[in-house]
Amino acid sequence: MTAIIDITRRTSPRLSTLAVTFMIAAAGLASHSGAARAQSGPPAFPVTVATPLAKHIKTWDEFPGRFEAVARVELRPRVSGYVDQVNFKEGTMVKQGDLLFTLDKRPFKIAVDAAKAEVARTQAQVIFAKADLERAAPLVETKVLSEQVFEQRKSSLGVAEAQVLSAQAQLHSAELNLEWAEVRAPISGRVSDKKIDVGNLVIGGQVNSTLMATIVTTDPIHFVFDTSEADYIRYARLRQSGGLPSSRLAPNPVRVRLADEATWAHEGTMDFVDNAFNQRSGTIRGRALLPNKDDLLSPGIFARIAVYGGDMDALLVPDAAIVSDQANKVLFTVTADNVIAATPVTLGPVYEGLRVIKSGLKPDDRIVIEGVANPAIRPGTKVAPTEGTIRLPEKATAQN
Repeated sequence: MTAIIDITRRTSPRLSTLAVTFMIAAAGLASHSGAARAQSGPPAFPVTVATPLAKHIKTWDEFPGRFEAVARVELRPRVSGYVDQVNFKEGTMVKQGDLLFTLDKRPFKIAVDAAKAEVARTQAQVIFAKADLERAAPLVETKVLSEQVFEQRKSSLGVAEAQVLSAQAQLHSAELNLEWAEVRAPISGRVSDKKIDVGNLVIGGQVNSTLMATIVTTDPIHFVFDTSEADYIRYARLRQSGGLPSSRLAPNPVRVRLADEATWAHEGTMDFVDNAFNQRSGTIRGRALLPNKDDLLSPGIFARIAVYGGDMDALLVPDAAIVSDQANKVLFTVTADNVIAATPVTLGPVYEGLRVIKSGLKPDDRIVIEGVANPAIRPGTKVAPTEGTIRLPEKATAQN
C-alpha cells in the first residue's frame, strides 16, 4: 500500500485518485480469491474404486519343495574283486536286471570248482560208509561184530551225509559269489556316472562297501514339501468337519508349477503325510506323487506345490491394489465422504489371477483399484472416485 501511495504522489491529483481506487479494488479481489481457495482446500485426486469380487472357490495352499525319486539305489558290490568291465553308458536309462559291472570272475570260478570237488569227495565217503554199514549188519546178528562197532559205522554214515550237505552249501555259496561278480541293476531307472573305473579293487559285502553308481526311478516321481503347524491344524479341522478327507487316507489333488512356468501345469495326488513334526523347524513333511512320462521332472528340482484346501466363499482383489506397510498388507478403501482409509488385511493364495483376502475386508468396501501408485494417495486424502469392476482375467473365465 505504501508503494501505491508513492506512485500516486508523482501523478496528477485526479489520476492519482483513480489509480488508488483501482489498485485497492484489485488488491481486495486478490485477497478474496486467496481466501476462497484456502477455504475450499486442495483439489480431490481421481481414483477408480470397486467392491471386492465375491466368489465360491476351491482353495489351494502353496508350499515350496523339491522333487525326489520314488526309489533310489546305491549300487555296491556283494563280493570283493577287481573291476573287469563297465557295461553301461553313464546317465542313460537302464532296466532291472541289466548288466552294469563285471568283476574278474576267475577267482570265483576256481572257488566253484573246488566246491564241486568237495561235494564229490563227501559223496564218495557216503557211498563207502553205506557199504560198510551194510556189511556190518549180518555180522552183528551172528555176534561176530559188536553192537558198539556197528553203531560207530552207522554214525560214520551220518557224518558223511552231513559233510555232503555242508559241501553242497559251500558250492551254492561259491556259485552265488560267481553270480554276484556280475553287478546288475536292481531297479529300472536312470543310472549315474560310474564311481569306479576298470582295474580298481572294490570291497563288497560290508558296511563300507565300494559305491559303484546310483540308480533313481523317474516315473512316477515324488514331490516333498513342509507345512506349518497352523496349516496342519487347519487341515485337521477340515477333516473333522467333513470338508476335506485326510491326505493320509485319500489321494487329495495337488498341482505343481516349475520356476519358469506361469500356470500349474503338473497334476498329481497326495500319498503321504509324516507321523510327527520336526522339532527344530516346527513343520511336518508331506509328499505328493506325480506322473513323469515325458521325463521333464528330475530329482532335486525346486518347484511350488498347490494343495487342495477345500471350498470357501472368498473375496478377491487384484494384487496391484495391495500396499505394503512395513510387515503389514493394506488396502486403500474410500469412505462415504470420499476420503482414503487404510484397511489392514490378511492375504490368502492367488486364485485365477486375483488375490484371496482371508480377513479384514467386507463385501461392500470400496477398494481403490487404480491410482494406488500416486504418492499423493494416502490415508486422509480427499479423492474423486470413479466406479469400476473387479473381474477374473479372460483366460481364467474361459477355463471356468
